[in-house]
Amino acid sequence: MDPLLTLQNICYSYHTPGGETPALENISFTVGEGEFIAIVGPSGCGKSTLLNLICGLVKPESGEILLRGEPVENARAQTGYMLQKDHLFEWRTVYRNILLGLEIQHKCTPENLARADALLETYGLAAFKNSRPSELSGGMRQRAALIRTLVLDPDLLLLDEPFSALDYQTRLSVCDDIGIIIKKEKKTAVLVTHDLSEAISTADRVIVLSKRPGRIKRIVPIQLDMEDRTPFRSRSAPNFKDYFNQIWKELNSYG
Repeated sequence: MDPLLTLQNICYSYHTPGGETPALENISFTVGEGEFIAIVGPSGCGKSTLLNLICGLVKPESGEILLRGEPVENARAQTGYMLQKDHLFEWRTVYRNILLGLEIQHKCTPENLARADALLETYGLAAFKNSRPSELSGGMRQRAALIRTLVLDPDLLLLDEPFSALDYQTRLSVCDDIGIIIKKEKKTAVLVTHDLSEAISTADRVIVLSKRPGRIKRIVPIQLDMEDRTPFRSRSAPNFKDYFNQIWKELNSYG
């Protein structure tokens, strides 16, 4: 089976009046249908830039990125992007926030509206559909932001540190919620995070980037010794600490 997402020899540099700064160098990997990939690396190594390239917001200087065999710039509607902040609009209700993408894309069909209602019900926000974002907890806001993304039924979800603004306890809970939702909806996802525990507990594979310019140092398949895996339960797996130490060592080795 062909991969859903393919990156081949991607290079990218930042350009300023002061010169050129290489950001990413020879990045190549694939993501299979339904796979959850996490990307970790030192600050400034180009992790978020890589997501911007995957969703077509910027173009690589060399190499190609394909989604279902098509250049990503031709397939932007098939990609959902969840950012660090939920970006819910206070002047709109939770329900109207969730419908925002559908409105922009002129897709408020009866079928899509029914899907929005079903997602709200399934993930515990139906009672808050007429509330304002300020009436929700941080975790509920992130759930609303994810539903806003899922209602468009994207093939690929890009997650740029979506839990970083939350306190630690809420972060654990929301990571568990969203990880379970993504698996239940059978979505393919690429997560950027600084949190190694978060990466290991959610991902099928962890891609470790070097310091800038970001290069792939290693790709670590995650196979935890447990059944009925969820992000929270994964942290209790016997071999969880082995993966943590392995990736930590990779991040702190030269390069």
